[in-house]
Amino acid sequence: MNNNISKRVIKEAQHMIDTKDTIRSIANTYNISKSTVHKDLSERLIDLDKNLSNSVNEILKEHLEVRHIRGGEVTRQKYKKR
Repeated sequence: MNNNISKRVIKEAQHMIDTKDTIRSIANTYNISKSTVHKDLSERLIDLDKNLSNSVNEILKEHLEVRHIRGGEVTRQKYKKR
């Protein structure tokens, strides 16, 4: 794996652990696609750092469990503004 990619993957993982941001938010922060962030955190990270990968996977699992709530809240706020 390219050294630049390795550094990016570690930075993304650290960012997620520090801020608990979503994949979409991390993609916006680093100006890359959501697909790239997802691939970095779910596939590439495990080859670089297993402990970091386990921590990120816990956060991703938590995000999966609450995404229907977040989506519903955003929709509610959208219609509340109208």
